[in-house]
Amino acid sequence: MRITIFGTGYVGLVTGTCLADVGHDVMCMDVDEAKIERLAHGEVPIFEPGLEAMVSANVAAGRLRFTTDPLEAVAFGTLQFIAVGTPPDEDGSADLQYVLAVAETIGQHMNDYKVVVDKSTVPVGTADRVHATVSAALAGRGAEIEFDVCSNPEFLKEGAAIDDFTHGARIVLGTDSERVKQLMRECYGPYIRLHDKLMFMDVRAAELTKYAANAMLATKISFMNEVANLAERLGADVEQVRRGIGSDPRIGYQFIYPGCGYGGSCFPKDVQALARTALEVEYQPELLTAVEAVNQRQKQTLFHKLAQAFDGDLKGLTIAVWGLSFKPNTDDMRDAPSRTLMESLWQAGARVQAFDPEAMKECRRLYGERDDLVLVADRIQAVKGADALVICTEWKDFRAVDFAWLKSQLASPVVVDGRNLYEPEAVREAGLLYYAVGRGDSLGCWGRSSPSSAANEGHHSNLDS
Repeated sequence: MRITIFGTGYVGLVTGTCLADVGHDVMCMDVDEAKIERLAHGEVPIFEPGLEAMVSANVAAGRLRFTTDPLEAVAFGTLQFIAVGTPPDEDGSADLQYVLAVAETIGQHMNDYKVVVDKSTVPVGTADRVHATVSAALAGRGAEIEFDVCSNPEFLKEGAAIDDFTHGARIVLGTDSERVKQLMRECYGPYIRLHDKLMFMDVRAAELTKYAANAMLATKISFMNEVANLAERLGADVEQVRRGIGSDPRIGYQFIYPGCGYGGSCFPKDVQALARTALEVEYQPELLTAVEAVNQRQKQTLFHKLAQAFDGDLKGLTIAVWGLSFKPNTDDMRDAPSRTLMESLWQAGARVQAFDPEAMKECRRLYGERDDLVLVADRIQAVKGADALVICTEWKDFRAVDFAWLKSQLASPVVVDGRNLYEPEAVREAGLLYYAVGRGDSLGCWGRSSPSSAANEGHHSNLDS
């Protein structure tokens, strides 16, 4: 098939590349000339495992091409995928200006039948607006050309997007047109030979499915963080609780790992957008509001634990940060807990010494050159001479540590683990103060004493005992 993808961001590029990889002819269109030039030479501007090699291979094979010309893009494919951004507006609702701009472009330039496929994450009712926009553009030309609009939301995890696209659990398609169903079967045919994963449903149901899925996963994360905060106050170990409830097949182990909050391009934006949609139909989304509130509070937990360790005075301290991206295997720092931490530290007068395997360039783009931010080459340089270590992202590089070595590198033996990577007993034996998330009275090396008193006592003796 000949397929056009509008947008070469995360969703558009992965979608276009994976479709080209199974033999379709794909053209990706973007208004960013510099990005298109790089992509045409096989250079990928985002980090996603395996994507750059796949782009290069399909460009070389002639199945994947890139353009900035909207006329060429509209003329190319029968299927016109819209995969542009839908950033949150000031009120939390999804901003559809880019989606509707593409719809207008298609209507202005199409000369034969097209299926407009909404791949972007969009609110319920967007397909109707896309249809109206294309119709208006056609009417403005005095043209009567048949077209259909289909909802096909993406379910891609950053860091595992290629596997999610090629081996995902389902392919959701919102349409009531038999013609569209046949075309979409042809599009996804190579991925459903062993198991028919196509799920056809009403357009509005498909649009809501995407938001509901992300909101459910975000709810599990916020719920577990709420339990972790409670466990911390009750002297229970949330990791034991997690194993206990996760063993129930009705609950499962996925998305019940406590930590320092969720981030990225999807969960924060989609929870807010769904809540805004609810308000627009005069429904109070109490659970969604709570999920977002818990997450915002959880992102402050790392800073609060540091402040607790140093008796509230962080001015002049150097804090090592391991991990800047919102999750491993991506360079994405959108709404990352690390950003909340660093900005709070700077406001308190502290200095940050950070390392991330992939997100260093993105961090520099976001914050520029500043005296209170030093980006270093590896985790060893990050902790050297620092007053404390904070772990924001569970990269595999950070999972195995010689705690005796770590204590020797830190000016003060304080570790704040926002991802519960280590066993508290092992950290305690090395003489480190260990602040995890929801680990009860095993939270530090002070035995049964209170966290604040032990941390304060250590602070007054330079925390070197």
